[in-house]
Amino acid sequence: MKKIMVILAMALIGASFSYAQRPAGAAPTANRPAFVAPQQSPSAPRVEPDYIIDLWPDGAPTDNGQTGPERDMGNFASNITKPTLSFFIPKKPNGMAVIVCAGGGYSSVWYGTEGYANAPTYTDRGITCIVLKYRLPNGHPEVPLDDVHEAFRIVRSRAAELGIKKVGVAGHSAGGHLAAMAATKYENAVQRPDFQILYYPVITAEPDFSHEGSIINLVGRNNINKKNIDEYSNEKHVTPDTPPAFIMANTDDDVVPVRNSIEYYNALKANGVPAALNIYQEGGHGWTDHLDFPYRDQWIPTLGKWLDRLAESFGL
Repeated sequence: MKKIMVILAMALIGASFSYAQRPAGAAPTANRPAFVAPQQSPSAPRVEPDYIIDLWPDGAPTDNGQTGPERDMGNFASNITKPTLSFFIPKKPNGMAVIVCAGGGYSSVWYGTEGYANAPTYTDRGITCIVLKYRLPNGHPEVPLDDVHEAFRIVRSRAAELGIKKVGVAGHSAGGHLAAMAATKYENAVQRPDFQILYYPVITAEPDFSHEGSIINLVGRNNINKKNIDEYSNEKHVTPDTPPAFIMANTDDDVVPVRNSIEYYNALKANGVPAALNIYQEGGHGWTDHLDFPYRDQWIPTLGKWLDRLAESFGL
C-alpha cells in the first residue's frame, strides 16, 4: 500500500450492542455492568467452522484467576477456560489470513455474532478466517494478549499447510482493543500482525473517552492508575512499524466514543502508517452482523477494496 487512505462514509441507523459507558467527566458507578446483551436485530446466518483446535492443548502459561466452569451460550462465552481457534477455509485461498477477536467488554466473547457470522466477509475474498475465543483478563491484561500471540504462532506454524503468506488481526469493540494491542505490543516477527482491521474499537484507557467497563475488566477496578492508563492506551504505542489499519466507527456510538478511532488514526498518520478511517454518521455500536444495517451493502465492498489493494501491496 503506497499511501494513507481516508474513507469517509455515511450510514444510517443500525441496532447495536449495549456496553455500559460512563460519560466524560461523570463519576464512576460502582455496580455498572461491563456488558449488556445486544438488542435484537436480523442477523447474518451463522456459519460453522471447518474445524476447531485448542489454543493451549498442554495448558496456558498464564492464569487469570477465574474459577468454575466455562459458560458457553452458543453465540457468546464467558469465564473461558478453554480458548480455541475456529478455522474457516476459503474455496480459493489468496495467501492471506485474519485472526478475529470478537467483543464483549472483556467480560464475554461474542464469537458467534462477530466471528462466525462474519466469516464470509473474508472467505468470500479468499482470506482464511480464524476466530479466536480468547480467555478474559479478569484484571490480568497479559492473559488475552498471550492468547493472541499464541494464535499467531500456531497460524504461522501452519502457513505452508494453509497456503498463508500474510496474517492480520481483526477486532470488534473490546476485541478491537485486543487487536490493537496485538498490533502495537509484539516482541518478534511471528507475533506482529501484517495488517489490522478494527470495528468500532475500544482503543484507549484514558478516562475522558475510554469504555470504562472494558478497562476495569482488563486491569482490575483497583488498578486504574496513570501507569496502566498509559500502558493500555493503544494510541500511545503506535510506531512506524505498526501494521496498516482499516478502522470503522460511527459518530453516534454512545457505547465506545468515536474519538477512540480518531485518536488511533491520528497516531497512525503521525507515524506514517497506512490507514483508512471510515466514520459513518449513524449506526450505533455492534452492527457488523446486522442485515438491517442500511449501509451493509457499502461497508463490506469498501473493506473488500482495501483488502484487495493490501494484497497487491503484498505481491499476492
